[in-house]
Amino acid sequence: MRNEPAVVFYVDDNPGSRRLLTSVLEDSGFDVVTADSGIEALGMCRNISFDIALIDYQMPLMSGGQLAEKIKVLKPDVPVVLLSGRISIPKEALVFVDASLGPGTTLDDLLEKLRILAGVDSHIVGVQRSRTPWSDST
Repeated sequence: MRNEPAVVFYVDDNPGSRRLLTSVLEDSGFDVVTADSGIEALGMCRNISFDIALIDYQMPLMSGGQLAEKIKVLKPDVPVVLLSGRISIPKEALVFVDASLGPGTTLDDLLEKLRILAGVDSHIVGVQRSRTPWSDST
């Protein structure tokens, strides 16, 4: 179990969602690096260190599933979480994904999944209690 904040690499093409979830993650004790597209994320992925990738599924040019595959090739030991606030994610998009969270997922569910996959001590990451579905915040 690690005792320092985990770095989340968060990729989402929606600037409002990116700002909101970045704020929630930082308030919960994570360090966050963001990208606004799969193309930008791939360029950054080669040059930054991160503990977990959090990727929006629906993005133009490169879906979250496609980006997950490319991240796993570059960094096979980094867990990848795929988010979808509106639609179910097809099974073929989950091949390179460690966890997926879809409609009805709460922010608490997301934070807990990130803590577990990143191996973060729950005393380091603040606990927020919000039963707000993630899809309501996107």
